Amino acid sequence: MSEAEFVTVAKVGDIPEGQGASYVVGEKVVGLFHHGGVYYAINDLCPHMGASLSDGHVENGVVTCPWHGWRFQISDGTWCDNRRIKTESYEVRVVGDEIRVRVTP
Repeated sequence: MSEAEFVTVAKVGDIPEGQGASYVVGEKVVGLFHHGGVYYAINDLCPHMGASLSDGHVENGVVTCPWHGWRFQISDGTWCDNRRIKTESYEVRVVGDEIRVRVTP
C-alpha cells in the first residue's frame, strides 16, 4: 500500500476528544472521530436516511446518528443493532501533526 493513497484531511487538535468532523475525500464523505486519543474514520452518511454521523454523539466508541438514533462503532463501522451490517470504515494514520485517511480499497 502506497503512502500516496492517504489524503491529509485535518491536523491533530482540529477535532476535540469525543467528537467528529466531516471531510470529503475523493468521492467519499468521511466522518473522522477522535476518541481515547485515537482517530477513526467511517462513512459519514448514515445508511438509514443519510444524516451526517460526525454530527452525532460519541460515547464508548459508538456514534449515535443525530436523526434517528442508529448507532455505529467508530472503529469499524459496525451497526450496533445488527452486527452483520456495517458502513464503510477507513484506515487512518497520523504523520507528524497531519491526520491522513485512505479511502481506496
